[in-house]
Amino acid sequence: MSFGVLDGDGQIAQIEGHPFGQISFTGARYAQADIRLLSPILPSKVVCVGKNYAAHIEEMRAMTGDAPKEPLLFLKPSTSVIGPGDAIRIPPGSTNVHHEAELAVVIGARGARNVTPEQVPASIFGYTIGNDVSERDMQKSDGQWTRAKGFDSFCPLGPWIETDLAGLGLNPADLAVSCTVDGEPRQQGRTSQLIFDIPTLVSYISRVMTLLPGDVVLTGTPSGVGPIRPGQRVECTVEGLGTLTSSVAAADAVSTAGGAR
Repeated sequence: MSFGVLDGDGQIAQIEGHPFGQISFTGARYAQADIRLLSPILPSKVVCVGKNYAAHIEEMRAMTGDAPKEPLLFLKPSTSVIGPGDAIRIPPGSTNVHHEAELAVVIGARGARNVTPEQVPASIFGYTIGNDVSERDMQKSDGQWTRAKGFDSFCPLGPWIETDLAGLGLNPADLAVSCTVDGEPRQQGRTSQLIFDIPTLVSYISRVMTLLPGDVVLTGTPSGVGPIRPGQRVECTVEGLGTLTSSVAAADAVSTAGGAR
């Protein structure tokens, strides 16, 4: 497993170590078709923001209530992270797991602690796509969201990190975000519709907890969320970042103690 830089010619140039700071290339190059993409980063934590699109608040009002006065934060464990092409695994007995396509912010080498909104851009390494997979029945019954959003495989990330959106003529403050299931359109939104924008979010989070290099902030999801089931294909797309594709399967019942649970 190693990091690499995707060139304009579709070749991946392998780099030494992690991608933060001064990048040093090994000299090895691979065709994209010859490698398997993993999650583009292995964060120490994924900090998520709930209820950050007005239309999504309306569709979820019966479960989650009114718009928050400040960013609503929750965490996904690092063990929930999977890469592009990996399967979202539905917990046994669950019939109400939903997709949530989101713009994901990846924190850079300097991290972020007590930063102002104006200082936030210097703390951002780049952007990728996230899917905040959520078990709605547990979300409603538990009264808090750790179990509902923390299962293994409930945080697909990828397919890569874009470090120069400006070079593509794009602004993270106004990117199209969408999701399809088996090709059927589900979600459509733009990051310009965020209630709390990216500088506000990262600054706010940094006053609660230190964001380390490689940590990920999921910025919220547009309306149109809906159920997924084994056998389906979920595609989350963010303008300029490509498409994050996940299959859906039943959960693996194998225990670390050996045998089935």
